[in-house]
Amino acid sequence: MVNLTAFIAIAVALRIGFFAFGLYQDAHMPVKYTDIDYLVFSDASKYVYNGMSPYMRETYRYTPVLAWLLLPNNWSGVWCHYGKVVFMLGDLVTGYIITKLLSQLKPNQRKITEKRKLIYASIWLLNPMVITISTRGSSESVLTSMIMLSLYYLLSTSRENLVVSAIWLGIAIHFKIYPVIYLPSILYYLSDKVETPLPGISSLKLNWKNITFLLVTCASFSTLTALMYLIYGQEFLDETYLYHLTRLDHRHNFSIYNVLLYYKSAVLGSSPLSTGYDIEKLAFIPQLVISGIVIPLLLAKQDLISCLFIQTFVFVAFNKVITSQYFIWFLIFLPHFLTRSNLATTRRTRGAIILLLWIGSQACWLYNAYRLEFLGENTFDYAMLYSAVFFFLSNCICIREFIASV
Repeated sequence: MVNLTAFIAIAVALRIGFFAFGLYQDAHMPVKYTDIDYLVFSDASKYVYNGMSPYMRETYRYTPVLAWLLLPNNWSGVWCHYGKVVFMLGDLVTGYIITKLLSQLKPNQRKITEKRKLIYASIWLLNPMVITISTRGSSESVLTSMIMLSLYYLLSTSRENLVVSAIWLGIAIHFKIYPVIYLPSILYYLSDKVETPLPGISSLKLNWKNITFLLVTCASFSTLTALMYLIYGQEFLDETYLYHLTRLDHRHNFSIYNVLLYYKSAVLGSSPLSTGYDIEKLAFIPQLVISGIVIPLLLAKQDLISCLFIQTFVFVAFNKVITSQYFIWFLIFLPHFLTRSNLATTRRTRGAIILLLWIGSQACWLYNAYRLEFLGENTFDYAMLYSAVFFFLSNCICIREFIASV
């Protein structure tokens, strides 16, 4: 039987193998392995290395901290791959914490064998999609490691660890704003239980734990954000945060808003259509209400990590921009969720059907995107729209089943 050490070794070897193949593909094949975002990160880091703003690199929409993190990329020789190594390490740290959390399941939670824990952990550590994303040079693993570190320290009993958890969450929110949706769930989870007339829902009662967590998280986020603002000014806020309020990305976008964003982006500023409702801003309303309020009230007290999984799944499903990299956001919580969900046990067949539905609806979208981009067929007005609706509805079915299964 494979133990944890051997399991981690296999995960490391796979990442090294994917990374090595990526070097070969970049050198010998017309389609490059390295993610275009990695080139953006590297260019932004080069500007910082030369004493300039990372935002001189067009399309850099991230915190300057990321560009700072990749400064060694600008040293000579093989150091140009430094960022990928950092991202692979973040990927492995995330996976290791997943295994630690699985091994620390409380007695009142479902007992699972060591073999099954490794199977669940393999959803992250041995997942080709996860490995590909980090080895191509996507920075998502840096964020996921921050979130998992916050969660790991949160679920310990020490007051000092509660502070460390809040610091990590504040840094994660600074790094990419969406983890702020976890704050209501954590505050509710840490609160004292006070019954309300609503069945299964208790009120949020403040205590030293949730007050401390809130204050430290805000202080961590504010300190780092204020520092970046002092150095880079309004440009930092515009590019890192405010840009996403009016983002109109429509390429490689699984979202139900995809076609609408495409037509809005094509409308001239003088057109009456361009002065109507700002769908790119209104899209946040159902997304934040469901993921930031409804789901925490329903699930945070039952099981925090399962709540975070469903929150993130909802956030991605209702987002105005969805790419494959966004699936990483909820995948970090999936192994733990499966230990709590009956979709992996008594309702296994239903779980398999849901998985096939989710994959099938995504494949339908990808097929029509392939016809559009590679075959030159006009599938945008009908097939792409219907595919996006199909994918959205399949996500809604998944959400319903996830909530019912916890």
